Amino acid sequence: MTARQNLQQTRRWVVKIGSALLTADGKGLDLSAIADWTRQMAELRGRGIELVLVSSGAVAEGMSRLGWSTRPHALHHLQAAAAVGQMGLVQAYESCFQQFGLHTAQVLLGHDDISARDRYLNARSTLTTLLELGVVPVVNENDTVVTEEIRFGDNDTLAALVANLIDAEVLVILTDQQGLFDADPRINPTAKLVTEALVSDPSLESMAGGSSGELGQGGMITKVRASKLAARSGANTVIASGKVDDVLLSIAAGQSVGTLLTAEQAPLIARKQWLAGMSNIKGTVQLDDGAVKMLQQAGKSLLPVGVGAVTGCFDRGDLIRCIDSNGQEIARGLVNYKFDEVNKIIGKSSSQIEGLLGYQGDEELIHRDNLVLM
Repeated sequence: MTARQNLQQTRRWVVKIGSALLTADGKGLDLSAIADWTRQMAELRGRGIELVLVSSGAVAEGMSRLGWSTRPHALHHLQAAAAVGQMGLVQAYESCFQQFGLHTAQVLLGHDDISARDRYLNARSTLTTLLELGVVPVVNENDTVVTEEIRFGDNDTLAALVANLIDAEVLVILTDQQGLFDADPRINPTAKLVTEALVSDPSLESMAGGSSGELGQGGMITKVRASKLAARSGANTVIASGKVDDVLLSIAAGQSVGTLLTAEQAPLIARKQWLAGMSNIKGTVQLDDGAVKMLQQAGKSLLPVGVGAVTGCFDRGDLIRCIDSNGQEIARGLVNYKFDEVNKIIGKSSSQIEGLLGYQGDEELIHRDNLVLM
């Protein structure tokens, strides 16, 4: 089976749509185009594909609403435009998805939501729960409060980080270009579209160059770099024109649309290798024989009831070791509770967590997706 055909088997996507597409080059939201992409996403959702939409366009829509013809440079003006534009952007998606009986959710992410361990787990849990509920999350950077020093910089990067966050199998970046060319087609009329390549190919960035549009913050170079970032968690990236008829459906059908940049590992394998390679271990939990068996043989999550002792000093989201009664490490993972809380709930059933802690947190001490056997 080819890499294109493998796309037909995928079940979790991140779709990023750029500003130039969404706003018809700055003329306000292109509602007919949004309706068409929404129709395609609704069809994919009906086939069982979970979708997170990362949407640009807030600043551009805000500029249109405020009557600004030129993108401002001052951060507070950009933040004001984003705040105004978010209203129109979310309304457009909500009304379009509602026509297909789908709920949407606005999720604004900042740098700390992905870099800080506790907020990383919160963001991951929120997005995966929304997907389980059949909701389409609409993600954007929290432009209204973020400072220049901690911005993602562009929504291509944000989309790749969201792909990492939810273990997406595919990142689709819709742009106003057909895909990645081996030279700049605006300068070189013989430039050829790169239909498929390994994301690790060192020549990709030189092909992409460094151009960017006035409305967006990126360019083809940011899309190539985003594909490399997405590949860290095993996601393949498709860079394609959002102007192509049924572009998303064509990608899902395995057709040769745009540029496919393939990762070299599947999402789950890549995530497990990432966890296994982490070395900053903050604590240890000792498991009973039953818990060891459930982890090693059944692939289950670690529940508090299977833990007999805990040592260390850690917070929610930190990496801890899981050892058996002989002190041998059998697993490690990202813990859902801080040390003091773990100390209160070990040996107890998950149904007792709310009574012991005063709130109902996660049922698992370590979720199986955040745990790797050693």
